[in-house]
Amino acid sequence: MQPGLWLLLAAQLAVLHGSSVLQQTPPFLMIQTGKTVVMSCEATASRTSTRIYWLRQRQAPSPDSHHEFLAAWDSLRGIVYSQEVKQEKLTVFLDASRSILNLTKVEPADSGIYFCMTIGSPELNFGKGTQLSVVDVLPTTAQPTKKTTTKKRCRPPSPVTQKGPSCGPITLGLLVAGVLLLLVSLGVAIHLHRLRRRARLRLLKQFYK
Repeated sequence: MQPGLWLLLAAQLAVLHGSSVLQQTPPFLMIQTGKTVVMSCEATASRTSTRIYWLRQRQAPSPDSHHEFLAAWDSLRGIVYSQEVKQEKLTVFLDASRSILNLTKVEPADSGIYFCMTIGSPELNFGKGTQLSVVDVLPTTAQPTKKTTTKKRCRPPSPVTQKGPSCGPITLGLLVAGVLLLLVSLGVAIHLHRLRRRARLRLLKQFYK
């Protein structure tokens, strides 16, 4: 089996998780089409002869959303590239103990998550990944909107200004009920007054007989 195919199968079966063994930077990149991208991966807890692989998972949803082998640095063989990689666009080189991936003239199709990886015994060590988003136009930060102060214009006074509460249905109902209650109370008072007067006249008539 070719090394590239073996690496793809191993990456598919491995559980991806950030390892403290590999320090990968930056974690996120959003860049405009046609620009250059630089990613770095350093094996902090291993020897300088460690072989560092670079893989890419294309951005979902995509029919190619799998881990593809891009390139690897080896102390004996130097840089080994995948057959599908265009070396005039993607290059890998060594800087001290770091493996540097350089991607030029990026396109939206280059978007995805780029991982560096080392093969241990028996585990696979992955970097935390660099999420690359290639866009035609970079989003601009929204400027804070300034509050516009509108000048108050003097309006001519209205011919009729209504003061006091508005006479709604509930208010009218209460007023009518109050008037009716006053009328009933007045009628009852007049009736009681007449009854008292009649009773008094009767007592006077009985007293003078």
